[in-house]
Amino acid sequence: MEELKSHIPRKSFSLIEKWIKELGILVKIKKSRTTKLGDFSTNKRGKYIVSINNDLNKYAFLITLTHEIAHAFVWEKYKQKILPHGKQWKTTFKEMMLNLLNTEIFPDDILRALSKHLMNLKASTANDYELSILLRKYDDAEVMTISDVPNGSTFTIQNGREFVKLERLRKRYKCKAIDSNKIYLFSPLAEINL
Repeated sequence: MEELKSHIPRKSFSLIEKWIKELGILVKIKKSRTTKLGDFSTNKRGKYIVSINNDLNKYAFLITLTHEIAHAFVWEKYKQKILPHGKQWKTTFKEMMLNLLNTEIFPDDILRALSKHLMNLKASTANDYELSILLRKYDDAEVMTISDVPNGSTFTIQNGREFVKLERLRKRYKCKAIDSNKIYLFSPLAEINL
């Protein structure tokens, strides 16, 4: 529990601790994973396990942790009988987040975006462009996304492949792979290198 204190806003700790103790959740802080920010699982003995990436800023960490604890509460009540991000989870997550929506925990800009996010919940905050951009503002490291560069720019992704940014299509960016000339669609939040 002590390690958790350094990853979330101080004023949120007592409530988070209460939820964790209520369900006996084991929280694991993991090294960064590119495919997810956190997850919920149960082990063979039925113990609840939540893992969260260690590189998230304290606001993103708190939102992700609450998201995963909401899965534990829903699992406790319904087991496998419902969808992971269905109505029951959305209701539970929203009720939990409402307890945390105050200026002692979140800055004003995140509070506004979070309030809007809770009105039309997505399975992940990463799917909410406005909230994701605001949360990144509080990261320690500067990260460049495809949204940061103009059309026609050449960029690389994590595996070293090179692309040219072409144009925005509704929610994604159309990009051409330099090695194959194939067209790919990228999320506006895709991390890139120039």
